[in-house]
Amino acid sequence: MLSMEQRLDYGKLAPEGTKALGRLEVYVRHSGLEHTLLELVKTRASQLNGCAFCLDMHTKDARAAGETEQRLYLLPAWREAPFYSGRERAALEWTEELTLIADRNVPGELYARMLEHFTEQELADLTFAVIGINSWNRLSVAFRVPAGTYEPAG
Repeated sequence: MLSMEQRLDYGKLAPEGTKALGRLEVYVRHSGLEHTLLELVKTRASQLNGCAFCLDMHTKDARAAGETEQRLYLLPAWREAPFYSGRERAALEWTEELTLIADRNVPGELYARMLEHFTEQELADLTFAVIGINSWNRLSVAFRVPAGTYEPAG
């Protein structure tokens, strides 16, 4: 197995920055968006960003919350899988567009479709969720936070 040592402990070196991201996480968790939806979004962004630590965490959290293995396994191919609701599909598409925003722009058609499934408040909250997971992904990938040790809260 490849040994990947963590480069630095950003939580120890930048505790206020880490706490600020933690507060964003608390806000999103209490926003009223479905827990299962948030875990799908966090998992999908983490797949796109290649973040092993966050994939380990959010797939475990999703399973602990009752998510099925089938839906987690097929998440990279969500467009071709019949297991996701219209609301989940919209959230996954939004997540992909925002995560890959440097390569493209967020089309007006997608924004219009989002408003068919989300209120403006929910869309703002969903966007904060995507911003949050992308931030955690970038920290974990940049500093090689090791995967495999995370356990969901009991």
